[in-house]
Amino acid sequence: MGLFTETIIAFTVHGLAQPAGSKRGFAFKRQNGSTGVAISDANPKSREWKNYVAATARTAYDGPLLRGPLKVYFAFHVPRPKGHYGAKGLRASAPARPAVKPDVLKLARAVEDALSGVIWNDDAQIVEEYLSKQYAAHAYVEIRIEPIV
Repeated sequence: MGLFTETIIAFTVHGLAQPAGSKRGFAFKRQNGSTGVAISDANPKSREWKNYVAATARTAYDGPLLRGPLKVYFAFHVPRPKGHYGAKGLRASAPARPAVKPDVLKLARAVEDALSGVIWNDDAQIVEEYLSKQYAAHAYVEIRIEPIV
């Protein structure tokens, strides 16, 4: 047994990943006259995506919340734009990797948020993180979580 325990959680979430962008705060007045702040995500699609990631994670893992340091891998796969293809297939000018928005850190932030309280207690437990974004025939994200001992 090396640095890692035998407990490795790995699963795939199908669908186009949505970034967890910046948060926006809105001041509002309560009925009692005090002021409150409502926080909303800048990307309205992220809530549905996070719920879907959490639901998929619950079917893949039904154990207790992981505690302690974690190593995670998130591989985001996105479909190529139609403009990358010509009459003879993939154009020579088509980029090999999607160096376009959304950025991989914001995609990872949404997955981290979705898995908090489902797989781990808090995403602050992540001490090593490996992220990638690449083209594929359909959209999905591969997730792998390893507790570090």
